[in-house]
Amino acid sequence: MTERRRTTLGTLTRLAASVVVAGALTAGMLLPVVGATGLAARESASLLEALPVELTDQTPHGNTTVLAADGSVITQFYEENRTPVTAEQIPDVVRQALIAIEDNRFYEHGGVDAQGTLRALATNLAAGGVVEGGSTLTQQLVKQTLLQTADTPEEAAAATEESVGRKLVEARLALALEETYSKEEILTRYLNIAYFGAGAYGIQAAAQRYFSVDAAALTLPQAATLTGLMRSPAVDSPLASPENAQARRDQVLQRMTDLGTISEQQRVEATSAPVVTVPSQNPPNGCIDASVGGFFCAYLLQHLTEELGMTQQQLDDGGYTIQTTLRPDVQTAGDRAVVESVPMGDSLAGMFTAVQPGTGHVLAMAVNRTYGCDAAVDASCESVVLNDAASQGSGSTYKVFTAAAALARGFSPQHTITTTDPYVSQVFRDGSGRYDVGNAGSYPDTLTMADALVFSSNTYFLALEDALGSVEGPVAAAEAMGMDFDRPNQTSAQQIVAEDRGSFTFGAEPTSPLDLAGAYATLAARGTQCDPTPVVSVVDREGVPATLLDGTPVDTGPRCVEGALSPAVADTLTEVLRRDVEPGNPGQTGARAYVPGHQIAGKTGTSQNALSATFVGYTPEYAASVMVLNPKENEDVGGYGGNRPAVIWNDALTPVLEAAPVAPFPAAGAAGR
Repeated sequence: MTERRRTTLGTLTRLAASVVVAGALTAGMLLPVVGATGLAARESASLLEALPVELTDQTPHGNTTVLAADGSVITQFYEENRTPVTAEQIPDVVRQALIAIEDNRFYEHGGVDAQGTLRALATNLAAGGVVEGGSTLTQQLVKQTLLQTADTPEEAAAATEESVGRKLVEARLALALEETYSKEEILTRYLNIAYFGAGAYGIQAAAQRYFSVDAAALTLPQAATLTGLMRSPAVDSPLASPENAQARRDQVLQRMTDLGTISEQQRVEATSAPVVTVPSQNPPNGCIDASVGGFFCAYLLQHLTEELGMTQQQLDDGGYTIQTTLRPDVQTAGDRAVVESVPMGDSLAGMFTAVQPGTGHVLAMAVNRTYGCDAAVDASCESVVLNDAASQGSGSTYKVFTAAAALARGFSPQHTITTTDPYVSQVFRDGSGRYDVGNAGSYPDTLTMADALVFSSNTYFLALEDALGSVEGPVAAAEAMGMDFDRPNQTSAQQIVAEDRGSFTFGAEPTSPLDLAGAYATLAARGTQCDPTPVVSVVDREGVPATLLDGTPVDTGPRCVEGALSPAVADTLTEVLRRDVEPGNPGQTGARAYVPGHQIAGKTGTSQNALSATFVGYTPEYAASVMVLNPKENEDVGGYGGNRPAVIWNDALTPVLEAAPVAPFPAAGAAGR
């Protein structure tokens, strides 16, 4: 016996076995329903109890869509590309074609069709092979649902194994489904779950994939083509095998004609031309396919799963709409500005990170890298969200934290200190000796706190730390403003205080660009600190807020603390930091960031040995950090925070600020003495 005949005989034997199954089920389950009302009720109840949750759930939820702040689509998350549609969105011609080719007695049987199975057996025996199936659409729905919801390979195998036992279970569940749902609902669920090939699950995804139309707009020839695909999507694909697709389409149309669903004239017109496809690509999937902000997307995914507690499976098949905070205009301007100063593929990474003061909304995460591709192949690739990673320090940007602590302690912005250069600390030690620093430029020996912050005097700020007595105040101010020292590669705040690191005010600690932008946003928001967040809402297809697996609502609300810093201290620092950016102020270091006509405050920073350069600037509406560094190894960046970082900040925010009215800062309040 040849292998082909052996396979055919085995298939026919299984089909014959299904006849036995169908007969047994019909005799054992359906006949009692006719014979006794009480027995019918008991049988009906037992069938309903047999339904697993996968079959009592509603239609699969489909793809999760990620939206930017302006409503544009960033990407989707899905394991199976599916967009469920309602019964009203499926044209009659699709239902008619499906029933004609797959289960023409659909409206007559109760889930298992013994007559149809016998007919299929006779047809296949006469043909010497399997040309007609014996399962009803309801049975196919059971099989596909259990297969596509299987959590393990064993469950998937159990859903498709060729055995009398499995067919019995399938048939029993089909009968239970018919007891539970209407015929129209079963049809709709089947058309939403069926696989149509080319990565398209469900009729809507298939209509888009093959014809670039919605399911509701499918024509008769298109409907016949798609329903014909269900038997063997790979073999009858109109994209890969147009001849096979045409033959199968014509078979569906002939069957519809034989059943009187369409007229002969309709069949002739529908078969007069070959299958004409208008293919489209499947929707973007995941952050690697993001239309904008790939690193923001990756940060969002991390936030949803690690911070908010959602699972990847929820995101992949939950059918949610995720409203994010990403501003495409800010993102694209940031992308352009970064690459113009630090080219793609450069060993140095340029990172622009923007947040909204008062809400913590992350507006943009730009890097001179492509997200998600293979860095071993292309140096411009990166899979780590560098905007949220701490690798190098950010230099003198930390002097703001020391100034904030001093102002909160009652020091005046005019607090004057005279220092030597270098200055030797009376409090802090460096190994066995006293800690000392020198200035990067030539400054007067005597400075006020305000002047020292604008000039970025190292000697003054070490002396100010001495006056405070320890780094506990500056560290506490940094944390209150939003800095997190519990990231990888960082030293905890407790250890920094315990070791009394005098270098804290000089930004020696590895720093996250996002933390830095968020901390300065606290100044812009007059002391209100908000944790950065990339998401505003997560809702299902009915607009209902998403819940975690335990039923707890997903908390996408803002996490803000009013008065984390006193408004008077915040306003005073803003007034001083405006002098570092806005024109006409001697000694300023951030002048290149200035956008004419706008009020901007900011601070530059350069780490020891120029291993990083930073500028952090803000207006009442935007706070953004720019860091330039090598995230993988130490490398001299060849400049200061007032150079490339300030230029990138200016280039990124100029189009954004010029598109809106000028937003003024409030007048500084009284702080200290």
